[in-house]
Amino acid sequence: MPTHQDMPETAASARTAVVISRYNAAVTDQLLAGALAVLDRPAVVEAPGAFELPVIAAELARSGSVDGVLALGCVIKGETEHDRYINHSIAEGLTSIAVTTGVPMGFGVLTCSTVEQAMSRARGNADGGSDKGGESARALLSAIEQIRRIRSGSARPGSSLGLAYTPSDKSKGDH
Repeated sequence: MPTHQDMPETAASARTAVVISRYNAAVTDQLLAGALAVLDRPAVVEAPGAFELPVIAAELARSGSVDGVLALGCVIKGETEHDRYINHSIAEGLTSIAVTTGVPMGFGVLTCSTVEQAMSRARGNADGGSDKGGESARALLSAIEQIRRIRSGSARPGSSLGLAYTPSDKSKGDH
């Protein structure tokens, strides 16, 4: 599994922050462990729950102190539709922040049916579990790298800006 040393130097040197929901902490702690294996000394800021992730991420983005923010959380389906409203609000909020501030938001929010499913997706292990914390951190770094390349003038007519690393390319064994 790639670490931050495998990312382009400009992305590895990125100033990042992780906003982590403390609700479902057993799961989000696993997501954080995966993210910390990829990111180079991020600021870690706690949120009481997943619903609060966007407002804290927005404040970080507006602060000018970070190049990107990774939101980590876990929403588990209950007996009502509550999870759908929470998940939709988080996704819309983070997207809006990224578009309006120009600061990329990494989406590491699990939306699962059971705690067992969430733990499997949060852990990177030989049992076939995913490492969604690390995967979302790599996606964030790739977005930061692309934005840096665009801002440096690399996106010109006739040019192609392929990703230096494709975070979800499971065909290469990165899962």
